[in-house]
Amino acid sequence: MKHFDTIIIGGGSVGLPLSYYLSVKGQDVAVIEKEHGYGRGQNRAAIGGIRATHSDPAKIKICQLSIELLKDMEDNHGIDIDFLEGGYLYPIYEEDKEKNLKDLLVKQKGYGLNIDWVSPEKIRELVPGIKTEGLRGGTFSPKDGSASPLKTAGAYYKISLKAGTTFFFDEEVISIEKDGDKIKSIKTNKRELSADTYINAAGADAKNIGKMCGLDIPVNPDCHEAGVTEPVKYFFKPMVVDLRSDCQSANFYYYQNIEGQIVFCVTPKPQIFATDIDNTSEFLPLISRRIIELHPRLKNIRIRRTWRGLYPMTPDGFPIVGRPKDISNMFLAVGMCGQGFMLGPGLGKIISEIIVNRSDKYNFILDQLSLYRQFQGTELLK
Repeated sequence: MKHFDTIIIGGGSVGLPLSYYLSVKGQDVAVIEKEHGYGRGQNRAAIGGIRATHSDPAKIKICQLSIELLKDMEDNHGIDIDFLEGGYLYPIYEEDKEKNLKDLLVKQKGYGLNIDWVSPEKIRELVPGIKTEGLRGGTFSPKDGSASPLKTAGAYYKISLKAGTTFFFDEEVISIEKDGDKIKSIKTNKRELSADTYINAAGADAKNIGKMCGLDIPVNPDCHEAGVTEPVKYFFKPMVVDLRSDCQSANFYYYQNIEGQIVFCVTPKPQIFATDIDNTSEFLPLISRRIIELHPRLKNIRIRRTWRGLYPMTPDGFPIVGRPKDISNMFLAVGMCGQGFMLGPGLGKIISEIIVNRSDKYNFILDQLSLYRQFQGTELLK
């Protein structure tokens, strides 16, 4: 039975960067992935947004680090991932949301986030053609951006492989053997493996992996749809997030990628808790209506394709990160709530420092994102 320093269950948005940052620190790392290749789960359904614009210090810190790492990917590793620093823009048309975001702005600045309230005139400059009637202003964080999820996954796979990571594709974990408060080994459909540390980074499968070792992990996937248009001349940079809700959607967001395509997604209302990734007939009429109402200039752009992915959700919209009390050699990096792509790089580097360097400077993250928190309230900008 092959033994590793660390075994990561899941080769996606979190598992890939985590495997690299552990391997470059000298760890002998294995990644077990049930799909036939890397990034074939929720990662390939991501639309590419990367923001540090959150409502809490833990996610702000993690994503600030992610942005730094992805921005420097080409300089440090010679791999172009289509990183674009376009910012995130929240245009506001409702008085109560203006008050909420302005109150939150004080906290965000206190957490070190580069963000400001901008005028309707500035928003029209950032997003030509956006609806101006009733526009009250909004928040803009210029250092946020986007990158290609597929190219980013490929980049981390390449540099992780070069750093010495072993990947086991087409292998599904079928059982976990414990000995007291430790995991002794993992069995897949093809082999048995052991390690000093086991990391659950299994995305939508995190709950099932937890059950195998006696953990109740409150992660349940819900379904979100997205799409992309034909490329057009580049004319706006930010990811635009409309927080207004209606009877079918809680919010929606879209941006123009580096190739000129408009990429868009909607948050369904109510949430659709399931594992179905088939497209629906309801999505295009809904998102078309919402985008054209906000940004009429986009009405004649042709849509190329749509897809559906899963958001591994927790009750409060925050990830679960840290060691469970009853299993001393397991680490959880689950429940990314649809933000695994933007959290993954920073979280991978942070977890590597916690595990290998035994760093305690991220204890505030472990405290906030603990499995044992109350799961009360909700992430304001999820």
